[in-house]
Amino acid sequence: MTSITAFQWTREPKNYDITDERILITTEPNTDLWQRTYYGFQNDNAPVLQMATTENYFSFTVKTSFNTKCRFDQCGVVIYLDSDNWLKASIEYENDTFQRLGSVVTNNGYSDWASFDIDSTIKSMWYRLSRRESDYCIEYSEDGKDFKQMRICHLSEGQGEIKFGIYACSPESSSFVAEFTDIQVGPCQWKAHV
Repeated sequence: MTSITAFQWTREPKNYDITDERILITTEPNTDLWQRTYYGFQNDNAPVLQMATTENYFSFTVKTSFNTKCRFDQCGVVIYLDSDNWLKASIEYENDTFQRLGSVVTNNGYSDWASFDIDSTIKSMWYRLSRRESDYCIEYSEDGKDFKQMRICHLSEGQGEIKFGIYACSPESSSFVAEFTDIQVGPCQWKAHV
């Protein structure tokens, strides 16, 4: 596991626990990351735990485990640069039948959301976030070995030093415990296109 001492809070949550092996975050109601598109609202109050880097080529991997039970509860990986420029990937709970595995990219104050439905019985997921300069690849895995591509994207402000890490939030009136384990930062696993 990568040393957690390199990570710092943006909006520290009220309840969390950090050890060498795992991070637990208890979400607070009405917390989220979203900017403008479709819904019209802006919500920028989710807790984010990140480390900074100027490394142009790397991969960040983490396992998430969660007991979500209310609509839009979510936890996953994030690159949070500022209120108007960030990306996140997570599973958002919908109901007891399905939830949505997806990603949001926010450039210049406008968010998008790309997702697909998965079974609500899934309560853990691995993510791998890779950087190639200001382009990014997000992958997911149910076993931590076989990763599948979710998205390739560009961040308008994603060059130079960035911050990346984890987040958890509950956009509605709910709360749950998100667990993050097996945190690794290493060489870029997203190979150059040839």
